[in-house]
Amino acid sequence: MMQKFFDLERIDAKKRSGGERTKDFNEIYKIFSPEKASGQSARCIQCGDPYCHNKCPLHNLIPHWLKATANRDLELAFALSNEPSPFPEVLGKICPHDRLCEGDCTLNDGYGAVTIGSIETFINERGFEKGFKPLLSSSNRSDKRVAIVGAGPAGLSCATFLLREGISVELFDKQNRAGGLLTYGIPGFKLDKGDIERRVGFLKEAGAKFNQNCEVGKDITFEELIDKFDAVFIGVGATEGRRADIKGSKAKGVYLAMEFLTNVQKKLFGEEYDESIDVKDKRVAVIGGGDTAMDCVRTALREKARSVTCYYRRDEANMPGSKKEFINAREEGVDFEFYSSPKEILTDCSNRVTGLKMVKTELGNPDESGRRRVQEVDGGEFSVDADIVIFALGFEPVKYQFLEKNGIETNRWGEIIVDENYQTTRDGVYAGGDCFRGADLVVRAALDGRESAKAIAKKLL
Repeated sequence: MMQKFFDLERIDAKKRSGGERTKDFNEIYKIFSPEKASGQSARCIQCGDPYCHNKCPLHNLIPHWLKATANRDLELAFALSNEPSPFPEVLGKICPHDRLCEGDCTLNDGYGAVTIGSIETFINERGFEKGFKPLLSSSNRSDKRVAIVGAGPAGLSCATFLLREGISVELFDKQNRAGGLLTYGIPGFKLDKGDIERRVGFLKEAGAKFNQNCEVGKDITFEELIDKFDAVFIGVGATEGRRADIKGSKAKGVYLAMEFLTNVQKKLFGEEYDESIDVKDKRVAVIGGGDTAMDCVRTALREKARSVTCYYRRDEANMPGSKKEFINAREEGVDFEFYSSPKEILTDCSNRVTGLKMVKTELGNPDESGRRRVQEVDGGEFSVDADIVIFALGFEPVKYQFLEKNGIETNRWGEIIVDENYQTTRDGVYAGGDCFRGADLVVRAALDGRESAKAIAKKLL
């Protein structure tokens, strides 16, 4: 059944047309049919040392569930997919597969990688349709309880694997809904919000307790958590957006990426939102070249902006995000200006954005990391018109007061310091995800949650 790469070419999941999909926030990719999933899985050559498995941060059992899918054994594929991963159907949709598993597939050399992400999504979505559920409970229930601060990717992952160990969990999250970045940051055209609600539902069925609209340090003290629980896991992410240090960066009409994306999602949920953040009929300029920038430009289009342009100081080849997200944005009508960097935000007498003063850039000699430096081109200044400017320049951890107050040390970037067991400088307190790594991939936050849960269980049980 396997190694059919000679007979079958790589096929990606079908997408809705660019004109159709910008009319709503529904997912753009269609789920594989059983026939296509089986055929694409059968292209796998079952490497003795599978690069896809090694490149995946979670070390997913990719060759194993590809073989099961090729053999039409959906139940086995579902079980294998869910064993090392807290939410494989989510990661099948949002992981940058071209830079991870698919990027290291042996078939990339002349044949095209196996379509791993789309098959992972198929396995789980079809499994859910069949009534399959992930294993989240243990026959060996203990009396140990762990508090989880933040119900984002790291927190949900930690809860998943603690429940499997028979440890009770209670999550404390400041938002109205669980999911963190998955719910409020990643747009629905990439990730249906029902996916997160479904996973949260599974966790609740397994005994997890969620406290929403409950901010630690404000609605409940961190000290209370230490007193009441046997361990605490911190997974608060890195949500502090970076703003370019240029004149006019705080003018009216200038927003940070997560501020914009979260506001739109709250509006879609019917929750309270800031009506002043409105891009309809506006000329929108997004600064940045990563996946968050692509989320912003594509969201602005769906919010009926007059025009949307992405400005990035390097070229297309050096964009840090997923190639497919750039392609999707371009298909949908986003304009791209490469080798362009902002110097000043132009404003009117009311301090409202009217445009940007930019400068052309070029790539110079490599820096210490090996990446070529960006340098400005002499005489390369130019101006562009804009009504809205959105900075998508990365994120930093929020400096929560309860950390220092409780002896939890951070480094100079505000990232929580942990040891090899994910334990912080406070005994019994663990951390993972972006609050420890800095802004990174969801799959790595999932890894941190999983490994933290294992470390906590090892210590408590």
